Amino acid sequence: MNNDLLISGFSDEISSDFDIQIEVVAKLGMRYISLRGIDGKNIGDFTVDEVKENVQPRLQKAGIGVSSIGSPIGKVFINDEEGFAKQKLMLDTLCQIAILLDCKYIRIFSFYIPKGEVPDQYKEDVISKLKEFAAIAEKYNVILLHENEKDIYGDIARRCYEILKEVGSAHFKGIFDFANFVQCGEDTQECFNLLKEEIVYIHIKDAVTTDHENVVCGTGEGKIPEILSQVINSGYKGFLTLEPHLVLFDSLKDLELEDAAEVIKDNKGLDGVSGYKLQYEALLDILKEIESEGI
Repeated sequence: MNNDLLISGFSDEISSDFDIQIEVVAKLGMRYISLRGIDGKNIGDFTVDEVKENVQPRLQKAGIGVSSIGSPIGKVFINDEEGFAKQKLMLDTLCQIAILLDCKYIRIFSFYIPKGEVPDQYKEDVISKLKEFAAIAEKYNVILLHENEKDIYGDIARRCYEILKEVGSAHFKGIFDFANFVQCGEDTQECFNLLKEEIVYIHIKDAVTTDHENVVCGTGEGKIPEILSQVINSGYKGFLTLEPHLVLFDSLKDLELEDAAEVIKDNKGLDGVSGYKLQYEALLDILKEIESEGI
């Protein structure tokens, strides 16, 4: 496999038990995780001391690094000023945690829009608040990664492009999430063409437009093999982070505005361990195919 590519993943999809997460990841031969749910508690609810005492030693013992902090920053409604104030404090703590864990990336979002309202009317407010987040990240020399996510302002490529350009910070860059664009009815190739200059991190998640369901990577409408080939040929040196969403897992309740069971309707006979392994092996197959066929 291309040595410039590092494979990581949201290991809380394996189990809410952090020891099991680490054990499974290590057994698969993976050296990184994206930190989100730890023993049933979201990373945003930890103090720096708690991570230092309870999380860091377990990672170090297993020789597992952290590719990104999978934070809930930006998952408040755009007009929730009290929520925004709390999130700025949380982000400050998360930046300190990122430094402690030798991790340069924190995943964030660009705010929920009130139901039935036109997202574009909130553009200035979204950009202004994201600039405040970016200023906190800059203070700690950490990079915020904006995830394109359904139900938030930056759900479609055009709005992702606008905020990335207008925030205009080296500390605010883009994640490319194939499945989320599919679930918003976007063509992933067009999205990649528009955003590729701002993309520094990639989520490996696929979906189909029927039922908006998540599927094994490479079997949906995300065009993962084709776009990954372009990513690799462009000289990308970075993380491919598994986010299978193939089974219902504890942290999912924090991620979805709608009932999580509507997004993952069928557990496909898998548990967290087998779903994660299936996604990992499917990604390895795609990478082998790209390497052998030069697609």
